Amino acid sequence: MTAPTTAVRSQTRPRPATGGVPKTLRRETHQPDYIILVTVIAMSAIGILMVFSSSAMEQYAQDGDVFGTVGPQVAWGVAGLIAMLVMTRVDYRRLRLVSIPMYAIAIVLLVLVFSPSLGQTVGGSARWLKIGPLPAVHPAEFAKLALVIYLAHWFAKRGEKVGGLLSGTIPFLIVFLPIVALVLKEPDLGTSMVLAVTGLTMFLLAGANLIHVVVLLVSGFVGIVMFALHGYQLERIRAWIDPWAYPDTIGFHSVQGLMALGSGGLFGLGLGQSRGAGGLFLPNASNDFIFAVIGEEFGLIGAGLVVVLFVILAYQGIRVALAAPDTFGALLAAGITTWLCVQAFINIGVVVALFPITGITLPFISAGGSSLTISLAAVGILLSISRETVERGTWNDASADRGRRNGRAHLPGSGRRPVATRQRP
Repeated sequence: MTAPTTAVRSQTRPRPATGGVPKTLRRETHQPDYIILVTVIAMSAIGILMVFSSSAMEQYAQDGDVFGTVGPQVAWGVAGLIAMLVMTRVDYRRLRLVSIPMYAIAIVLLVLVFSPSLGQTVGGSARWLKIGPLPAVHPAEFAKLALVIYLAHWFAKRGEKVGGLLSGTIPFLIVFLPIVALVLKEPDLGTSMVLAVTGLTMFLLAGANLIHVVVLLVSGFVGIVMFALHGYQLERIRAWIDPWAYPDTIGFHSVQGLMALGSGGLFGLGLGQSRGAGGLFLPNASNDFIFAVIGEEFGLIGAGLVVVLFVILAYQGIRVALAAPDTFGALLAAGITTWLCVQAFINIGVVVALFPITGITLPFISAGGSSLTISLAAVGILLSISRETVERGTWNDASADRGRRNGRAHLPGSGRRPVATRQRP
């Protein structure tokens, strides 16, 4: 009777895997959040359509090629969709391994834009980087993603120490300020605002002291007013206060944007019928002011649909963050959602004269390859987190659809957190 008992025990004992590590189970995954996926694809499709509508006439007048702007946008969009699909299937925890290199690369790229041989100045700002035959890119877009990933990793590693002054706030500023300062130096006040709001939101969610956050907000506002506002930015503020007082000079952009929105009415003038973009009266119609073209061609209904899509993205992103399986995933989801939705809010706010002109794109919709590709890759990370959400029973819970081959156990892959298995005595 002794021998069979020994044999049974030897069969139930976990077999060692390669390298002597016992085989364990990994977290089960389920389908990604299809609401986020459909919402983002819908906005990207609207973007391609509106970039063509808002740029075709201008490109034809310049060089006879109506696809001069939308062609590269489609190529960048395809690259972004591939990046999104790849990142959806990648375990988002692997990003912790590359968070520091990504942060360092972002710093280097932001410094290189000030190089006379590599940086390109557009509209008075050194925002673009052109290396050899490669297409020009906007390093600040990559910096947004790099900063969000690194902050999520750093906050998750720091834990409760984030709430302290010496252990949290000061180290956070050491990490956070270099990227914001370099972008502000370009100067790019709009992107700096997006970075600042995103970073401070993540800092607060990670457990920062509320008083410290308020002090940082007040200090940042005072610092921008005293040291960061340049001559043309002060003119933009003046034009924002009363754009109709300067309809042909500093208030021209705002006036044309408001006129385009107003002329659209409830249902719009129709696709391709924009008088602003088609008549070449609305500056930056395919990027900064593309929301005005949407309002003109599709009216309040079309513009409202775009706003609703961003609200859906914000709501679903918050749900994913709340149901994320770990702190890193929660902060990463919150950072990506904040970044994309705050940028959309600022862009739309500029068009409707809620904010001074800042010069940032409308995510997924405006012309801009760097913005589109990086934004889609970020959504892929958000979808990767959504594949491992945990139902917590709250009203805003991100449901975990565990159907079709997703409920079974899996063998571990590299970087997966093992789940302890019970061994028989």
